Amino acid sequence: MEEVRVVEREFGELALNMGPQHPSTHGVFRLELYLRGETVVRVVPHIGYLHRGVEKLSETLSYDQLAPIYERDDYLSPTSNSLAFVLAVEKLVSLEVPRRANYLRVLVAELQRVASHLVWLGTFGLDLGGALGGGSTLFLYCFREREKIMDLMESLTGTRFHTNMNQIGGVRYDVYPGFNRDVLETIAYLEKRIDEYKDMLENNPIFLERTKGVGIIPADLAKEVGVSGPVLRGSGVGYDIRKNKPYALYNEFEFRIPLGKEGDAYDRYRVRLEEMRESLSICRQVLEGLPEGGISSRKPVKNPSVFKPPKGEAYASIESPRGELGVLVVSDGSPKPYRLKVRAPSFSNIAVIPHILPGHLVADVVAILGSLDPVFGDVDR
Repeated sequence: MEEVRVVEREFGELALNMGPQHPSTHGVFRLELYLRGETVVRVVPHIGYLHRGVEKLSETLSYDQLAPIYERDDYLSPTSNSLAFVLAVEKLVSLEVPRRANYLRVLVAELQRVASHLVWLGTFGLDLGGALGGGSTLFLYCFREREKIMDLMESLTGTRFHTNMNQIGGVRYDVYPGFNRDVLETIAYLEKRIDEYKDMLENNPIFLERTKGVGIIPADLAKEVGVSGPVLRGSGVGYDIRKNKPYALYNEFEFRIPLGKEGDAYDRYRVRLEEMRESLSICRQVLEGLPEGGISSRKPVKNPSVFKPPKGEAYASIESPRGELGVLVVSDGSPKPYRLKVRAPSFSNIAVIPHILPGHLVADVVAILGSLDPVFGDVDR
């Protein structure tokens, strides 16, 4: 029998489109991958499939109508968007916010940070697929825990997701009898579950193989590109707006900033896991020190067009679950913003993709993109 000879030839680069409709791109996002075999040699990201035009829409609505609109940008942490917006407007008009309102803002923001990280962790399990028995176990566990937070939001505001909690001058809803008990029970429950996730993942050799040394973002590159949030802190850069530029009385709470060392997908996972613990600790401190008093420095709004900030501009930024979320508002003295610009963390974070994907296998693309945790309502705002 004649010997079978296998001849391997170099066929050059193969162009492969990943997306825009692809479950592992976390939204409508297209990656134009150029491959040699299974190795990525070049990548061109394409965005713009989900453009909402919210910044232009802001020029047609009054200030008091815009907070709920912005909750739809980063749809995994709605309150973060509205908080950045109201802080910018309050800065523009030099409006003081009651201490109780600031504490409640922090409480809801941190609960939604945990909920957002749970969505990330669950979908990251799906991204890695076979590394976690198909990933559905971790996904279902995380969404089970997230439901606990959604139930709290519903009890507090009447809405599970887009809470419409923040308004210019304070918050809309105050706590109800038994709220502290409900939150503390949820915190205790979640802390135990986080320990379970840690044991399940960090004792899984396939999870470690798929994340350690994968998608490394050196600290210099992270700062040069402008990434922020857990992606930046995973590279060992200790920048968190809650600490570096405190807002909403964050300076009154004790919490640490988890940091990575290598800047790989594993470090980004660890940073988010530890951030959930810190957020729960902040929530416990809020309940222990919740001040008495009012929840808004303004009377209820009957006619939104009455509110007319003076001419000028103001910028405010917060630490969203994905990083620095900033809002620049420009006023011409009318009831509607003259211009409004959003500095979206997901947009800046995915800018690092062309720098870190080359040299990895196609299978690693999914893990790296998932580790960045982009939300495309936040990108294509």
